[in-house]
Amino acid sequence: MTVTLEQPASTTTRDPKELLNAVAPHITELTVNVFDSGMSLWDREIALLLRDHTMVRDMAERILGNAVMYVMGSIENPDVHLGVGKLVDIGVHQLILDTPVWWGICRLYNGGRFKHHAPFIERRRDGLCLRTGEFLRSQGWPIDEELWAIDGTDCSPCDDKVPDSH
Repeated sequence: MTVTLEQPASTTTRDPKELLNAVAPHITELTVNVFDSGMSLWDREIALLLRDHTMVRDMAERILGNAVMYVMGSIENPDVHLGVGKLVDIGVHQLILDTPVWWGICRLYNGGRFKHHAPFIERRRDGLCLRTGEFLRSQGWPIDEELWAIDGTDCSPCDDKVPDSH
């Protein structure tokens, strides 16, 4: 018996909005919940951020954009340890919590393999957040310098056992 995994989608764009909206055809679970509003996936995730957090749309878009950059960076570079600060992590959690969208991201960009999220309790304070911002920029992502600098060395308590988690 031969099992073939899909190859991760090649990303020719570095536009987080385009990358997220491209996931729509790969969502197969709870499609009524996801698509009943008629919104694009980008607008749906922004609406959910605004529903659950006190922020203006511009900040929600900045956070979600950098979260998509981080997720894509961690998928495209599974052997590189990356981490986010508290603010960008809000967007990462938004993507993970909208599980039909998260599965679509994994299907399209991670070859159908599930990307785990298993944080530790204690925050890391070793500069990983700043190094991640620099790494993403080196990969062509238009990171929001301010969002990556806000948390500076106060990084999410992510696992350092790549590539199994981010």
